[in-house]
Parts: sequence; structure tokens; C-alpha cells
Amino acid sequence: MGRGRQRGRSQRKHFKESRENVWKRPKSDAPDNAAVADKPTWEPFLTDNPNFEEYYKEQGIVKAEEWELFMEFLRKPLPAAFRVNSNSQFCDEIISILENDFVKSLQAEAIEGGEMEAIKPLPWYPKNLAWHSNFSRKEIRKNKILERFHEFLKLENEVGNMTRQEAVSMVPPLFLDVHPDHFVLDMCAAPGSKTFQLLEIIHGASEPGTLPNGMVVANDVDFQRSNLLIHQTKRMCTANLMVTNHEGQQFPGCRLKGPSDDLPINQLSFDRVLCDVPCSGDGTLRKAPDIWRKWNSGMGNGLHSLQVILAMRGLSLLKVGGKMIYSTCSMNPVEDEAVVAEILRRCGDSVELVDVSDKLPELIRRPGLKTWKVRDKGGWFTSYKDVPQNRRGGVIVSMFPSGKNLKDSTETTQENENGGVQNECKETENSVVDAIPDEPIVEVSDLPLERCMRIVPHDQNTGAFFIAVLHKVSPLPEFQEKPNPRKHSSKKNADSTVKSPPEEAVVSANTEPVESPVETVIEEDANNEKDDSLVEPEKQTTEGETTITEEKEANPPSQAGGKRKVPMQGRWKGFDPVVFLKEETLIDSIKEFYGIKDESFPLNGHLVTRNTDTSSVKRIYYVSKSVKEVLQLNFAVGQQLKIASVGLKMFERQSAKEGSSKPCSFRISAEGLPVILPYITKQVLYTPMADFKHLLEHKSIRFPDFVNPQLSQKATELVLGCCVVILSDGEEPVKADASTIAISCWRGNNSLAVMITPADCQELLERLAERTPKTGGGSVDGNNGDSVAMETA
Repeated sequence: MGRGRQRGRSQRKHFKESRENVWKRPKSDAPDNAAVADKPTWEPFLTDNPNFEEYYKEQGIVKAEEWELFMEFLRKPLPAAFRVNSNSQFCDEIISILENDFVKSLQAEAIEGGEMEAIKPLPWYPKNLAWHSNFSRKEIRKNKILERFHEFLKLENEVGNMTRQEAVSMVPPLFLDVHPDHFVLDMCAAPGSKTFQLLEIIHGASEPGTLPNGMVVANDVDFQRSNLLIHQTKRMCTANLMVTNHEGQQFPGCRLKGPSDDLPINQLSFDRVLCDVPCSGDGTLRKAPDIWRKWNSGMGNGLHSLQVILAMRGLSLLKVGGKMIYSTCSMNPVEDEAVVAEILRRCGDSVELVDVSDKLPELIRRPGLKTWKVRDKGGWFTSYKDVPQNRRGGVIVSMFPSGKNLKDSTETTQENENGGVQNECKETENSVVDAIPDEPIVEVSDLPLERCMRIVPHDQNTGAFFIAVLHKVSPLPEFQEKPNPRKHSSKKNADSTVKSPPEEAVVSANTEPVESPVETVIEEDANNEKDDSLVEPEKQTTEGETTITEEKEANPPSQAGGKRKVPMQGRWKGFDPVVFLKEETLIDSIKEFYGIKDESFPLNGHLVTRNTDTSSVKRIYYVSKSVKEVLQLNFAVGQQLKIASVGLKMFERQSAKEGSSKPCSFRISAEGLPVILPYITKQVLYTPMADFKHLLEHKSIRFPDFVNPQLSQKATELVLGCCVVILSDGEEPVKADASTIAISCWRGNNSLAVMITPADCQELLERLAERTPKTGGGSVDGNNGDSVAMETA
């Protein structure tokens, strides 16, 4: 038993250290005895895979003279990258701290074994909002400035002022050209960094003092990965987001059979679609070195058909005139150019590949390939006609540059009734390099695939990525859906072994797949390597709310056989329904308590809950006009959308220990405060700097202990319950705006207590120490420091 406990402690230590440095792994022959259990037993991950090198040399991803440099960078750990939230109240101050404090301090102090520029902005990202840091944990421990920077980065990420994200992962949303009135679909969204980026764009481009007219629908097939997605986007504090839980290729169109005068929209379609599909993930080798030992060419082959189906579904949901990004974190042309070529062939003139080579000129990228080969267990193939019949289940025609079976075309002249030349090599619709009979045909696509872009690691010290921008110019052709013998799971998994179906599947442009309300079983996603994040997945937040089922936790997954059942929502099993709050008495009590006038900020019709029993409602969510319209459509079509999260938590039921009578049982949520703040006319306390800091430092103040004696009297005049404390140097009330610093508090019998997290308190104290607030200036989200635009509706 003693030895077992020691082994358990050693394993826990092993797990902790492995998270600290993914570029090390335990030795397979490490001794298993107590004497050496706590000694380091690490050796570097192997960064060699002959199959990988043979494959990409043959594909010509980089020139021969670049190969050694390419491989050298792939074997180095990936530098960390992060973005400053452009909608954060402290955005300019944070950038100033980075530029004038950390950069200059680190330049003045040489870092042993590191770059002179330990942190620097990414030159291609607008407004210096994205940064790159290149130092190790060993350097952090040895350098006080780096240690301070690391703590700064962790705190700002936690409160939502920054997002940790791989540099190349930031690229696709920048090419999507999102406007504030756009409906945007992120098809395979978890863990949510790109979703957060899309939300930043639509909020940042909207008019000050209003919420955008558009919205983002973030979808992911894995409901557990959706926990991380919801936690990430929760820091944005937005009423313009809906998180759904569908297989991307089966995402509902929510189409009414006929027009309706009662609904503003009769079909769910999108102005922009981000289709960042599941892939083999070899572009992430630098941050996930375990892929080195797992990689084989079959991984990409097995995902090709799913990628085509996902892209076709995305295009079918796209409005005419809209744009879609197809992207992968793979370098494999079978997952990249071959997929783009296939969807262009299927869509014909209705979709065009957009040339964006003039956008983001400082971003170094390579044009897409026009020719490539397919590797299978049987060897290399340059054309589908060369694939043996017994291998055509795993290698399909759409993987090749022409997308055609060329075998018959080379033999048609033999049957020419006019006695034409025998054995002539005849070109098909796609360009084929002339070859003598019986020699392999080297196919070259005649599609403009050079308009795609591939980012490779050694160009700008990043990971690898592939991006194609597609423009829908007219309705898609009338395709008939073919049966698909194998059900795919749209999860990003670098260790995937999904096989392609024998026949290529075509998704109809006009057929709306309807999901069965029967539980499905999918594989456990063991590799969550899509984006970096400092935040671990959480099932419960600091305020005690669950992230998927808001009123009750979803059924825990079954561990038997490594599989689990996925819950479904509403009419669906396992998810609480989304319902509009129509209890007038409850809504009126909230409006009266906080002095909210309906004409300035209408609550009726914009509040939803996850509980049909009004007396049991714990949380009330506010939704923007666009989200409200989608919810109304979803109800009209029988709740086809499986909704994991929707809207912004605005009010939360509060059980007070003090007093038995409360005029309002709901307090204002910290996340919802920035949106509703300008419209609150009651339960407001204007506090000078000294008392505001005192409140943040001590978390609670007894009324007689206020620095300003007049403030004690004003606090006692508030009604027992939730109140809002606003930082103001003036005595007169000021009109709140997007820069007002305010926090939610609880007015008890004898004291005032803050209702925000310790991290938020620390963040506010640090920012206030660096600036002199303007009178009436400043709104920060009490929960995380993000500023959010307000909607006048």
C-alpha cells in the first residue's frame, strides 16, 4: 500500500510537470522504486518521423533549399502569442504598459540564452493588438521582469483583457471582413479563441453606445469542449452570442415552409461563415510535439471527405454575396487544396475563390499548390486511375488535382468510329501534363488554387496554417444528397483514424438535414489542441453557474469503453430549454427597483431563462435584437437548434441572510452591468477614489468606516439589496457611459460588500493605481474588466 501511494504521488507530479513542459516526456525505462520516484525522469520528445519527412518532401511544400530550415523550426517549441481585447476599457493602457514598461525593461536587460526582444507585437496584426513572446519557463524563474510579465499576462487573460491564442490562429477572422450587422457562424468553434475574436470585431465596429445588429453563432459537436468555449466567450460579456451543439455537417437551417408576417426572418442563414475544420493537425507540431510519433498520411486521407461535407454545409448556410473561410491547421494538400478544389467543382460558378494577396501585406504566406500526390499504404499515386480497385475505399477521386477519373478519357480514341490515332493521351476538363501511355499522369489543377494561402513555420516563427477565402456569388447548384455509409464526428483530433467512405458524399444546397432526437455516441476527444489558452475547462464558474445546463448539470459522460452519450436540449434530452421570460410582475419589480425605463432600455421580449417555472428561475439572460429573432425562429420550426448557451447573464437571484423582506430578489450580474448601467436610475452610489479603493481592498466596508462621512449617510438611504457603486470624483451624479468604472455591490443592514471576484478586484486596483480617473469617467465590467457596448434597442 505504501509503495502504491508513493507511485500515486509520483504520477500526480508527473502530470503536473508534463503540463508545464509539453516538450518533455517520461522515459519508458524509468525505474519504478521509491528511491528514485521523485527524481527527474524526463527526456525530450522525439522530433523525427521518416514518413512525415518523405511525405512533405514529395509534396513540395517548401523548396529543397529551405527544407533544413523548415525542419529546424518545426522542432523548436512554439513561441507564445496573445491578443489584447480591443473592446476592453483598458485596451490602450495595456498596450502602453507592454510598449513602455515590459519591452523597454527587457531590452535594457540581456536575457541569457534568449532573444533580445523577448516580447514584441506581431507586425501584421492591426493596431499592435497581438503580441509574441519567446522565452522559456527557466528564463521566467531567473528573470524578475519576465516573472512580473508572466503574472501580468495571467491576470489580464483571466479577467478578459487579453486572450492567449496561437499567432496563426488569429489570421482567419482578419480575412473574413466581418461587419457589425453580420450574422456569423463559427462551425467548429471550440475552444473559442476565434469566436472571441469575431465578437471583438462586431462590437468594435458598431456605433458607441449600442449593441451590434449582428450576432455570432458558435457551434461545436463536443458538448464538453463547449464548456471551454462558453467560458472563453463569457469574458467578452456580450448579448450577441449563441452557442450551439451540433455536428457541423448537420447544422440546422431552421427554414419555415412559407413566409411569415409574424417573424422578421424565416430562415437561418449567415453573412459570414468560419469553417475551421477538424484536421490531422500537423501544423501544430511545435506546440503538440506528441504528433511527431503519431503522424501518418492516412490521418489526412481519412478526414478529407468530412472536410468536404463540412465546407459544403457551410456554403449552403451562407447567404448569396457572403464570404466563407475554409481553414485547417494542417499542411497536407489532401486536406487543404484538394478540399477547396472539390467544393469549387461542386459549386461551379456559384462560388469563387477570392484573391486576398493584397491584404495584411506584412503577413508572409505561400500561394496554394496546383499539383500534389496522394499517399496510401499501396504507395504514391498521381492520378485516380492509378489507384488499385481494392484501395479505392480509402483513396477517392476528389483527393487528386483534377478530381476526375482519367482512365476512360485516355482510351476513348481507341473506340473512335473515324479511326483516330491510337493510344493518344487526351486532356480532360482539368489540365494534365502530357505523358506517354502507361506512365503516371501528373495532374495539374486548372482552378486558381494559388489564391489559397499556406503559412509555414520558418517564415515568421509561427505554427503552420492553411486558409482559403470563398465568395458565394449565386445560389448553389441543385445537388442530390447521396447516402453516406459512415457517420463522421466533426472534432479536431490530431490522432484521428476516420476512414473515407467509398463514395464521395454530396450535401444538398437546399436540403435541410433534420436531426433525430435520439442520443448519438461519439468518440472521446483526447486531444484538445486547437488553440492555446491559459484557462482550463471549467464546469462551474466563480459565481456558481454551470456552463452547459444553466439550472442543472448535464448528465456526466459514461466512461465505459472511452465513449459517452451526448445530451440534447429542450425537446432534446439533457439540456434545459431556452424560454422567454414573460412574467410581467417579475420584470416590473426589476424595472422599479433599479429605476429602468422601458422606453430607454426595453427588457420585455429580451429576457430569457433556462427554466419554465418562473418561481424557480435563478438566472435571467439578456439577448440582443438579432439573437431574439433567431430564438423566435427556432421556436417556430420546433426548436431545431440545440442551444448550450445564449445571451448575457443580466440578473441573478440573491438569497439575503439579512432581512426577510426584499422588494427585488434579483441582483445585477457583474457580466451584465456594463450593458444596463446607463439606464439604472436607482440603487446607485457615487464614490470618490479613496472609498472606491478601500472597498476593493477590503471587499466589505461598514457604513461608519467610509472615508467620506457623507457617503455613510447615502449608503444607508439605499434599499436593502443589490446596488451599483460608481467611481466619481464629483459630488453630483454623472451620466454613465462606456468608460464609467462601476461594480456591483450588496447593501446589507450595516455594511456594503462587493460582488466581484478577487481577480477583478486586483485588476481594478492595478489599473486605478496607474491612472487618474476623470470625473464620471470610465465603465468596466465588474466581473472581468471588459467594456461592452450598450444597446438602445
